[in-house]
Amino acid sequence: MATMWVVLGAYLALMVGIGVYYRRKTASVTDFVLGGRTLGPWFTAFAYGTSYFSAVIFVGYAGKFGWAYGAASTWVGIGNAVIGSYMAWKLMGRRTRAMTKYIEAKTMPEFFEKRYNSKTLKIVSALIVFIFLIPYTASVYNGLSRLFEKGFGISYSWCILIMAVFTAIYVIMGGYKATALNDFIQGLIMLVGIVAIIVSVLNLKGGLGSALDMLGDIPEKGANKYNSLFGPDPVNLVGVIILTSLGTWGLPQMVQKFYAIKDDKAIKTGTVVSTVFAVVVAGGCYFLGGFGRLFAEADEAGAPVGGFDGIVPNMMEKLSPLLFGVVLVLVLSASMSTLSSLVLTSSSTLTIDLIKPMMKGKLDEKKELIVMRAFIAVFLAVSVVIAIFTLENPQTVISSLMGISWGALAGAFLAPFLYGLYSKKITKAAVATCFITGVGVTVVHMFIYTLKLVPDAPMTLGKLSLASPVNAGAFTMLLGLVIVPIVSALTKQSDEDKANTEKVFECYKAE
Repeated sequence: MATMWVVLGAYLALMVGIGVYYRRKTASVTDFVLGGRTLGPWFTAFAYGTSYFSAVIFVGYAGKFGWAYGAASTWVGIGNAVIGSYMAWKLMGRRTRAMTKYIEAKTMPEFFEKRYNSKTLKIVSALIVFIFLIPYTASVYNGLSRLFEKGFGISYSWCILIMAVFTAIYVIMGGYKATALNDFIQGLIMLVGIVAIIVSVLNLKGGLGSALDMLGDIPEKGANKYNSLFGPDPVNLVGVIILTSLGTWGLPQMVQKFYAIKDDKAIKTGTVVSTVFAVVVAGGCYFLGGFGRLFAEADEAGAPVGGFDGIVPNMMEKLSPLLFGVVLVLVLSASMSTLSSLVLTSSSTLTIDLIKPMMKGKLDEKKELIVMRAFIAVFLAVSVVIAIFTLENPQTVISSLMGISWGALAGAFLAPFLYGLYSKKITKAAVATCFITGVGVTVVHMFIYTLKLVPDAPMTLGKLSLASPVNAGAFTMLLGLVIVPIVSALTKQSDEDKANTEKVFECYKAE
């Protein structure tokens, strides 16, 4: 235990030290939010990967979906690598960097304003970002706290508060450059740690072959066993793959990584590094979670005793103290990197896109940085309150919180952002429609199923779970990809909007 405390203390001290170091090197808003748009491929790729994968994946999703789909949950990790990393970098990396630099957009709402010539779209999207990043932040706290309670005996509430304080310190001081260097260090820890943990956990059950055989012996009502290629429920497995993979294309904290990268050469290298990182970390997490049924008992209803979010902590508890310490640092690394990205995105959006326009020129760059740093503290405080509440409410499991957040954000933003990089024909009406449907479907689903305000609502459609916030989130993303081109074909751009679009697309000629 003493060794674990020393390792934890040294790790946190390093994170804060990096924040202090970059405090003097962060002089402008662009430096604070985007690192001056000078980051190389390795830092950007690791920042992308560590923002992608956190305690939400390692504890919440790996546990719940490993329980539901067995070894087939590994497909989620593969989808994250191919769709969420490789395809995202290939389709969006270069064009996002070129267009956002040309129109001088520092946030996603600012992109919507300048790409579609609409201040209203900026304000609405900024509110969506601030509101729906909060439940995702709460889910990150939730996952980490469950592991720390197991390892150190610290109560959930204290874990959340300590984590928020340390995240605030190094993000407020160092901004994007501090988070990028921290992300790189944290990413290295994640790569090494996940491999060591998988080997150790499987050895507890006699190795890979023996563990797969044991999964196959577990009775299942479906046609396939828990050790089969596609698992007992391939229909709902597809929903998980879509949400967790395609969702990154529309999340502001992920897409903004492309704003900051240095050049096209860096994007090519970053594509490879990011994909390999996702294969190891995401593939490893979901593969490990697939063996959760070997470490947790099922109750009479078929759910795990202790809840879905307790499955992975129970697995980790069986490891040696040294390896458990590695797990804690690994999950802390993943979670702090994700948290730093979330709070930086939220505070910069609120300051640049909402507060600054209201001040009408009274907010100079120095004051803007002060306001941005203040909102980091505000955002963390609000998310802490929600995280503590959700820990005491068994209905709000990690996967539900993430499904709500990703469903609303990616459902609203994915299609307008992606199409906006490629097509001159997308209209403001189409973007607004996508915002409304993305948030609307998510909120209505939350009231019906998560908050259970309609107790008699149907729960399934054939084999498809209607109650799953994951499936609802996947639906909003796909719906947006259909709605935007249809509404654009039915509506017209004004002459002013057409002229603005032509000017924006000159960014590719300037490359």
